[in-house]
Amino acid sequence: MSSHRHNGESESSPRDGYLDAARECILDVGWRRTTLTEVARRAGVSRMTIYRAWSDMPALLADLMTREWGALVAGRLDEAAPPTPGSIADTVVATVWALRENELFTRIVELDPELILPYLLSRRGRSQELILEVLGAAIAAGQSAGAIRDGAPQAIARGLLLAAHGFVLSAHTMIDDVVDEAALDTELHTLVVRSLQP
Repeated sequence: MSSHRHNGESESSPRDGYLDAARECILDVGWRRTTLTEVARRAGVSRMTIYRAWSDMPALLADLMTREWGALVAGRLDEAAPPTPGSIADTVVATVWALRENELFTRIVELDPELILPYLLSRRGRSQELILEVLGAAIAAGQSAGAIRDGAPQAIARGLLLAAHGFVLSAHTMIDDVVDEAALDTELHTLVVRSLQP
């Protein structure tokens, strides 16, 4: 898949530097203690430069999360071959693992989990929309090739995303001496394959 950029900026945009500065702030001190003023200081620009780009920290965070999670999703599905249940399952498991290991995601969940709750309880975010777009297109392509069961591709994609949420956010609660992370990832792979098989 080609890279998806939702803010209309070029790869060398100064905004990326500002988002990098915000990312470092959040990693260092957490969301609550990160301010637009501190982001400006770390980016080496004036406060007004940052305020012209984002009116407040939630707007900046939304762009940062879209960039961060979007980069983990874009490019994971191979467009050269029709998707199969196995290849989609491989992608879902790899993406879930990458999110669990992402240092920004981990930091937010550890220090400021309330930032994630709206995207689980109230609304879809841009990153979730991107995942649904990529996954829905892969499912539709797999259906056209006869490799994936019939059904509305977007409904199937949304069901898989809902299942994946638990594996991203709650897997650690299910890991102990009996079941490790690899076993859970195997179960996720099986779940995706069986839900997509014709």
